[in-house]
Amino acid sequence: MTAPFRCSRRVDFCDTDMVGIVHFANYFRYMEQARIEWVYAQATSGTPYDGGEGPIIVNASCDFLVPLVYPGDIEVRMYLGNPGRTSVGSYYEIHAAGRKYAEGAAKMVWIDVASGRPVPLPDSVAAPLRALAS
Repeated sequence: MTAPFRCSRRVDFCDTDMVGIVHFANYFRYMEQARIEWVYAQATSGTPYDGGEGPIIVNASCDFLVPLVYPGDIEVRMYLGNPGRTSVGSYYEIHAAGRKYAEGAAKMVWIDVASGRPVPLPDSVAAPLRALAS
């Protein structure tokens, strides 16, 4: 597993129900924001999809450990697992005030945007992950 990519943000009141508890769907938004920031950090210029290829999500999950509440600041930590030919698992922890509130996962598959078909992971993503695994 990689060192974490970190993404921080505030919990907005609109993320919560009437008593200030974060709605479960927003945990997926928080993980998505970390993943998108990571994807954009990998782009050497322009956007990550400028070359006609990029990642999509084929499944996602979240285990809710403790309810997040408003107000607050969170940190999402994203890790990558062992790469496949066209995909890689991403893993997440959502922390606030020194405590883990949730953990999740999402499988990213690289695709050709025009055809929607899988393509091999870019070397810039796969090579460092393969080096960690060996």
